[in-house]
Amino acid sequence: MIKHIVFFNLVDEAEGKSKLELAQNIKSDLENLKSLIPQIIKIEVGINVPNLPNTNWDISLYSEFENLEDLDIYQAHPAHKEVAGFIGKVKTDRAAVDYEV
Repeated sequence: MIKHIVFFNLVDEAEGKSKLELAQNIKSDLENLKSLIPQIIKIEVGINVPNLPNTNWDISLYSEFENLEDLDIYQAHPAHKEVAGFIGKVKTDRAAVDYEV
């Protein structure tokens, strides 16, 4: 099994939306990928609790895949690319780790 974990920091405002509104949209869009990409075993998106230290990330993504091939399929899927494209416009930082268990 492959676990794919990603953290994002977001801009304070973009496209007329606050950071929280952007995070909520991203959470919804990422979690909706489960119904579109059968290779996703599990996906969970968390939004950092407001007013916690600035050292925290704004959003976390936790997902599971059977193997690296399924992770590659997920990352190449048009629906994922669309969400990733939006995130790319509104993120300031990204960190990720993929590991096998």
